[in-house]
Amino acid sequence: MSWLVTGGAGYIGSHVVQAFLAAGITPVVIDDLSSGHAEFVPADVGFVQGSILDTDLVTRTLRDHGCEGVVHLAGFKYAGVSVREPLHTYDQNVTGTVSLLRAMHVVGVHNYVFSSSASVYGTPNVDLVTEQTPTAPESPYGQTKLIGEWLAADMAAVDHDWRYTNLRYFNVVGSGSDQLYDTSPHNLFPIVFDALLEGRAPKIFGNDYPTPDGTCVRDYVHVSDLATSHVAAAQAMVAGRDLGTAYNLGSGDGSSVAEIMSAIARVTGIDFTPEIAPRRPGDPARIVANGDAAARDLDWQMRHSLDEMVASAWQARQAHSS
Repeated sequence: MSWLVTGGAGYIGSHVVQAFLAAGITPVVIDDLSSGHAEFVPADVGFVQGSILDTDLVTRTLRDHGCEGVVHLAGFKYAGVSVREPLHTYDQNVTGTVSLLRAMHVVGVHNYVFSSSASVYGTPNVDLVTEQTPTAPESPYGQTKLIGEWLAADMAAVDHDWRYTNLRYFNVVGSGSDQLYDTSPHNLFPIVFDALLEGRAPKIFGNDYPTPDGTCVRDYVHVSDLATSHVAAAQAMVAGRDLGTAYNLGSGDGSSVAEIMSAIARVTGIDFTPEIAPRRPGDPARIVANGDAAARDLDWQMRHSLDEMVASAWQARQAHSS
């Protein structure tokens, strides 16, 4: 038996594929390569190039590979851009998820791990986000992720064997392999690395927030740690163990943007002074999550220090540059 990983040629998805392989579980990838990379998929892993919007293609893939579950990561993941392109975001993230779930229902695949997001919380007015913190998304992207969670729950009404969980990611960084790296033009680490490699000073947007050093505090987690918990969720479902409907994959602590900049300077050996730019609208001062539930049920651990996260990401970026 195997597990289908949608978006398995992307940054996070490719690490999930590697984690499945390490656990002795056969992964199968479907990806339209709109933001993924074919070279991220190992040669011995089944790879179907196509969109999850193609319900017939997803149905054939599930049948042909005898899949017993799905990890759903495919989607349009840029919250800021989603404000300008709401219809595209809904098409990819909601219509695409409906297509995938329809294919699963037709084939009779009952195990489902959904890639959700911290964006479902919007700007929480708490120091530490828990799974009970009210959801209040503030972008089309966040709204589509919350709708995705609703869809997963609604499937239980039509499939009495349905097992699912929603994994809410915070800031995913680092690399588990020199061959796999974050290529997003919107994520902090690639933005800073690109600036340094081009001889520019990276920007910090606002240094007057009510935080210890005045810069925003975020919850940074290593992509390999994240991938391990996806496998743990899949294994729990196959074993028939009960899981919660949602889990925060967070550190319980967090790092400020200034601390990230210092760590990058320390690890890369590049001495730089960040440029201080005005605040960006909608940036909350602090978002940090409690990961205790995931630690209890999904083998969730912060196995990497901040410097290790930076070092692994920088090493992969340099390997790509060369």
